Amino acid sequence: MNPIRERLALLRREMKNEKVDWYYMTGSDYHNSEYVSDYFKICEHFSGFTGENVYFIVGVESAYLWTDGRFFIQAEKELKDTGITLMKMGEENVPTVKEFVKNNIKSGETFAFNGRLISASFGSELEKICEVNNADCINLIDIPEKVWNDRPCKPATEIYVLSEEITGESTESKLDKIRRVMDEENCDYHYLSKLDDIMWILNLRAADIECNPVALSYLIIGKEKAFFFADKKAVNSNVLNYLNSNNIEYREYDHILDALNKDCKDHIISGRVMLDVNSIDVSSYNLIKAAAEIVNKKNPSLYLKSVKNETEIKRLKKAYELDSVCVTKFIYWIKNAIKNETLTEIDAADYIDNLRRKVPGFLDLSFPTISGYGPNGAIVHYSVSEESNAVLKPEGMILVDSGGQYDMGTTDVTRTVSLGPVTDSMKLHYTKTAIGMLTLAKAKFLEGCTGRNLDILCRAPLWNMGVDFKHGTGHGVGFILNVHEGPQNLRWKFLEGMEEAVFKPGMITSDEPGVYIENQYGIRIENIILCVKDVLNEFGQFLGFEHLTYAPLDRDLIDVSILSNTEIDLINEYQASVYEKMKDHLTKEEEEWLKSETAKL
Repeated sequence: MNPIRERLALLRREMKNEKVDWYYMTGSDYHNSEYVSDYFKICEHFSGFTGENVYFIVGVESAYLWTDGRFFIQAEKELKDTGITLMKMGEENVPTVKEFVKNNIKSGETFAFNGRLISASFGSELEKICEVNNADCINLIDIPEKVWNDRPCKPATEIYVLSEEITGESTESKLDKIRRVMDEENCDYHYLSKLDDIMWILNLRAADIECNPVALSYLIIGKEKAFFFADKKAVNSNVLNYLNSNNIEYREYDHILDALNKDCKDHIISGRVMLDVNSIDVSSYNLIKAAAEIVNKKNPSLYLKSVKNETEIKRLKKAYELDSVCVTKFIYWIKNAIKNETLTEIDAADYIDNLRRKVPGFLDLSFPTISGYGPNGAIVHYSVSEESNAVLKPEGMILVDSGGQYDMGTTDVTRTVSLGPVTDSMKLHYTKTAIGMLTLAKAKFLEGCTGRNLDILCRAPLWNMGVDFKHGTGHGVGFILNVHEGPQNLRWKFLEGMEEAVFKPGMITSDEPGVYIENQYGIRIENIILCVKDVLNEFGQFLGFEHLTYAPLDRDLIDVSILSNTEIDLINEYQASVYEKMKDHLTKEEEEWLKSETAKL
């Protein structure tokens, strides 16, 4: 039997024992994280789907898995022969999870989930839907844990402190800014479970989630004192002393629910509590609601950390310069190596990963490198494995999306590279993608614009051909933190719950259009851009972007015949800047190649 079918059979047997008709799972952890440790990969274990943004409902006879357009191709392959129906989020006639629950959970049935793995806002809505349907909704039932015998352990890596020399701002200063917001809202406490927010506020880092330098933790901020919850194996004496110096009391990670429960002696929360119902879990929310008055507000740290300070920007510029050297060297290597060597997607990923590991201040990758050749490049977040590992040929294109975590900052970059002869269609789509990326980066716009205002600048060259890509154009990037960060983003279509944030100087954002032709090829070109001030005049404050990424565009994929003079100038300007930034970091042979690669069109 298919191993996924076997696991689902075990799950359904336990559901029957618990008298549960439907069980709901997400791809999240207790902290609503985008990426999670192996301990929390429950959906992956029971579905076989390895992508992100996943929601999974298992019934006694059927199962349904939701994911977004980035993963449709991947999900179709991974769910084959599992008996699980793929629900393509955002597609016509595909119900949302809430619509599915409303239309399928019948009176008298039992719908269950682990409330610590579902946001307060969403969990509360599911509870209301079940109530209307006269169905039972059971919270805090961790059925999967009972039948996942080889479940990995919960991580607890050692926490360390980042100096103010690196962060540019002290924890004392950050706490003071947050307490000012608490005062404005007349709140006694602020409760946080988002890991990157907690790490940013406390200037702490760890490695509990692959490629994300965070520690599983919670933070409660009072008017004068704060409380930090983490695994005792992760907290050394240096961290304890640091916390004490900032009037922060340490408590053990598993004691967080007691701190929220008004009936426990270790209870902390009372009065008015500021929290974000979209980020905390429904179990914690219900405990807090029973003990205090809730003020629903986005974590102030979400906005504070999105605008990088002068120290962070200076370090990030250096990080992207050195990271771009790795990408440039990689492109030179693979274009030459493919002529004489037998290479695979894993070989390509290993090569660029090892280049990064040699950079001073390297900590980790910022996400597992995406290395997709030919048809695999059309899978937006393709994850190469030994089974899927394609042999590269001296033809077509490879898409490599990669990044690093350094003590200078977090990087993210994508380049699509030709390995030999390419088709006219490939050149057409690459050229339009490149123009879209550069047009957005060159934008001048009034302060007050959001990503929805700007997204069309990047998509227009593709939309004009009737072509689109099923992912956002851009996301914020953390500073020695998560590679995906809000609140700013670039997208034309906003779904329920998404936030539309105004761009501010100091925000860094990805700029990554693409084209994905299923079973043929994929193209994505991603630069990271820094929002900066432009002119101030009688019409207002204008803003613009500055490139942080300086890796060459592929000359062999650019079709000059379809470009206007303005577009040619745009490419020439960027390519010239790449040469100037990179030339002193390269060997003589690499420098000569780059000079030719970036010469005027």
